[in-house]
Amino acid sequence: MSSSDRPFSLHPRFAVLVLASAVAVVVAAVVGFGNPPSVASSLAPTPDAIVARAEPTTGEVPPLAAPGVDAGPALGADGSVPDGVTVFDDPVPAVVNLDADLLAAVRRAATDAAADDVTFVVNSGWRSAQYQDQLLRDAIAQYGSAQEAARWVATPETSPHVQGDAIDVGPWAATTWLSEHGAQYGLCQVYANEAWHYELRPDAVDRDCPTMYADPTQDPRMRG
Repeated sequence: MSSSDRPFSLHPRFAVLVLASAVAVVVAAVVGFGNPPSVASSLAPTPDAIVARAEPTTGEVPPLAAPGVDAGPALGADGSVPDGVTVFDDPVPAVVNLDADLLAAVRRAATDAAADDVTFVVNSGWRSAQYQDQLLRDAIAQYGSAQEAARWVATPETSPHVQGDAIDVGPWAATTWLSEHGAQYGLCQVYANEAWHYELRPDAVDRDCPTMYADPTQDPRMRG
């Protein structure tokens, strides 16, 4: 066979040089001309990604409102009481708006009751006239008549709660403790049907509590 009939083939060393040159040309083209538009656009961060990186990564929750910005009416501003409020919770209007002498007496009693592992919880205290009116309307709907509702809820004009002169205490351990010891603090249950309702009767310290009314309809103050 002559040399002209043999198939063409590169010497191994020469083949390596050719391949290296081709790679260098491709790299130079990429570096010199940059990414094609389609590739560049796919590498650009999306708006969502930018926002995500801008958010704090400390786990802190931003405040609901900036300092000094009114976030709405205070909880319990009408005299409604959140669960778990005690007689020592000054920020709660139902507590802090009570008559000062009544509140002082209840706190003295609560302090002494704590020695017996009894906690005074405030179920109700001071109430706004609007809240009292709502409670009365709810009671009328529940009991079916204004006459029956009056055994449990007074009008805004006559309620001692609106005046800050009454507190409803719970749980039963607290009312039981007060029924036994309340008089020495001037704290008296006023209505036989409301074991939780206490008012201040300073004379009770020396003379014991007066006879209870069967319910608020028997109280002369409710007829005004």
